[in-house]
Amino acid sequence: MDELELIGGGSMGTALLHGLLSHGLVRAEQVSLVEVDGERRKELALLFPGVTLLEQAVGAPQVIVATKPNHVVEALTSLRNLGVKRVLSIAAGINIATLEAAIGPQVAVIRAMPNTPALVGEGAAAMSGGSAATEVDLAWAELILDAVGMVVRVPESQLDAVTAVSGSGPAYVFLIAEAMIDGGVIQGLDRATADALVRQTLLGSARLLIDGDWDPAELRARVASPGGTTEAALNVLQAGKLQATLIDAIAAATKRSQELAG
Repeated sequence: MDELELIGGGSMGTALLHGLLSHGLVRAEQVSLVEVDGERRKELALLFPGVTLLEQAVGAPQVIVATKPNHVVEALTSLRNLGVKRVLSIAAGINIATLEAAIGPQVAVIRAMPNTPALVGEGAAAMSGGSAATEVDLAWAELILDAVGMVVRVPESQLDAVTAVSGSGPAYVFLIAEAMIDGGVIQGLDRATADALVRQTLLGSARLLIDGDWDPAELRARVASPGGTTEAALNVLQAGKLQATLIDAIAAATKRSQELAG
């Protein structure tokens, strides 16, 4: 991989960098990391020895934009005519047209929406390429995102729905985890025990979904014996319209993503 510049030293950007380095996809000396906060640069220097730490972007053949959305256009505009070949942006709400207008039409632009499980190498991301992005450029972006989980290609018009399903999705799971823990405590478990049981239950359930050949409805049916405890619980959840509420939540998140993107 050619020299790489990462703009933004926050959690998501550094997760991508850690994935690239740990998989041997890039060497530390090939990377420059742009972070405006001086104290944060000191922390990053300890986390990523060999990586060049910068206060301002200087340009490289390959650029990852992981800064706050309100800083993206300024950062890319400063890189025009500095030899940038391709850009991967993970900034929320900044569409491809805006990215291309900032960096220039000759640069391949890929827009992606990752999620926070990328911090532990289990992210789910979707990406879309701009007008100048070739198959080589798209494969480059996939390589980066695959280093912290999985990635799918979608039309840009679907990225708002992706934001609602997987971008915001971890928060839905965490809310369910909170409720399950609280429910266990109310029924007499100590919080540490309830917490440990819920965490492992979610992990094991996710592994069944990923590794098994069953869809979610089949897995649910396998757990719920007629007249049993699981059926009693599911009856309450269905009476409370849990599925419809989650569908409405995803619709609301999609709409908000569209509004933020303008």
